Amino acid sequence: MKKTLRFLLLALLVPLMLQSAKPASAQWYVGIHVGFGPPPLPVYDLPVCPGDGYMWTPGYWAWDPTDGYYWVPGTWVLAPEPGFLWTPGWWGWGDGGFFWHAGYWGPHVGFYGGINYGFGYFGDGFYGGRWQGGHFFYNTAVWRVGGGFHNVYRDDTVIHNTTIINNHISYNGGQGGIDRHPTPQEESYEHERHIAPVADQTRQVEMAHSNPQLRASVNHGRPEIAATARPGEFSGHGVVKASEAGGEYHAPPAREAEEGAHAENPAHANQLPEHHPEQVPSTGNPKLDKKYQQEQQRLADKQNQEHQKLWQRQQKEDEQAQKRNYSAQRKQQIEQRHQQQTQQMQQRHQEETQRMTQRQSAPREQRPR
Repeated sequence: MKKTLRFLLLALLVPLMLQSAKPASAQWYVGIHVGFGPPPLPVYDLPVCPGDGYMWTPGYWAWDPTDGYYWVPGTWVLAPEPGFLWTPGWWGWGDGGFFWHAGYWGPHVGFYGGINYGFGYFGDGFYGGRWQGGHFFYNTAVWRVGGGFHNVYRDDTVIHNTTIINNHISYNGGQGGIDRHPTPQEESYEHERHIAPVADQTRQVEMAHSNPQLRASVNHGRPEIAATARPGEFSGHGVVKASEAGGEYHAPPAREAEEGAHAENPAHANQLPEHHPEQVPSTGNPKLDKKYQQEQQRLADKQNQEHQKLWQRQQKEDEQAQKRNYSAQRKQQIEQRHQQQTQQMQQRHQEETQRMTQRQSAPREQRPR
């Protein structure tokens, strides 16, 4: 049976009759591939910006092989360096399922699937403010700020003159998804120097993942914590609750749940998915980009070789147990050991890939020399 879910990097529903289409963009894939789309985006209000220099990062549905989709609340985050803006991540249909295209920081807001995340991210461009003279100026027609802000202006024309698709669709392509492709200008932004999500954003995801109430299977598309004023603060007056779900929620089919569980608990190394080199954000330096891609290829090749070696060893032990007629209890002990070996290897490989990707995506001043 062909798997409709592949879990390649991060451990970060009635079947849909999906139409065939190419991915809308060749942006940085995190390596998560799911056979069905996420729920609609919930309806919620924007919390007040906590301080100067903070940028709004919209909430989104993330994926876990065991828990399914879960909501990562939107939050205000300090930009990693002056002049940088946040391009949200997005789910896009391609290659028989939905891929997660990771968000990034860069000098321009690029393509984010045409998804209307609201609050300045209306599916096309960015209207929350602008950098000027090393300071960020907030457009109060879109973003809510406190009384102590001086770098503010109001431009209502961005709302009146922008075609805003008033829906809560959370993915691009496939059946019922947003039908939009990147413009040549947006494609050019993909080749600029980018910075991966910062530590505060990673912490937001980790806390969301550990909160059962944020799972779509529990909240049915209406999370209790839809947005937070600061990263990691999931209680208090800065928390915003979703006022309603963005659309009808559909529970996952049994087949998807079974295959997800199988992918999460492989018993032998041959059940692990093949590793492929990750596509890292452009640094703006072609020679450095080539070096990083070669490093990713070598890492993927090494990990696939380790898969093969472990599987050969496990297969030999299974054949030996069968030939020597081991007891059922001893065979079970061998299988438990094999499962432990396999899952430890899977975790180690995920951590290796994540470390390399984070190192390669770090700001220049943070990269090891």
